[in-house]
Amino acid sequence: QVQLVESGGGLVQAGGSLRLACAASGSFLRIGEMGWYRQAPGKQRELVASIPTGVSTNYADYVKGRFTISRDNAKNTVYLQMYSLEPEDTAVYYCNAVYRWKNYWGQGTQVTVSS
Repeated sequence: QVQLVESGGGLVQAGGSLRLACAASGSFLRIGEMGWYRQAPGKQRELVASIPTGVSTNYADYVKGRFTISRDNAKNTVYLQMYSLEPEDTAVYYCNAVYRWKNYWGQGTQVTVSS
């Protein structure tokens, strides 16, 4: 089993920055791909960024150049550094991890960007 706990959300003005963190704990040998998704009110959950176990990364077009995903495998933690935040980035951000072909989700952390 894998438990994911996110932190770092909050309220920020447009143009500001936030850093999200997600720590994985539980009984596992090595977490696979990790990533961040978000869900705004009335919208479906969507991929923000993902990072496999190597150095490659994937980003949604709307965050390219503004967000950076990274991971610390020794700490089983994935980060999302967000710059130049826009009101449209307001959403609940969820951490995702894949372990033994099963998806695990965190409880979500609210990010609110005011204009």
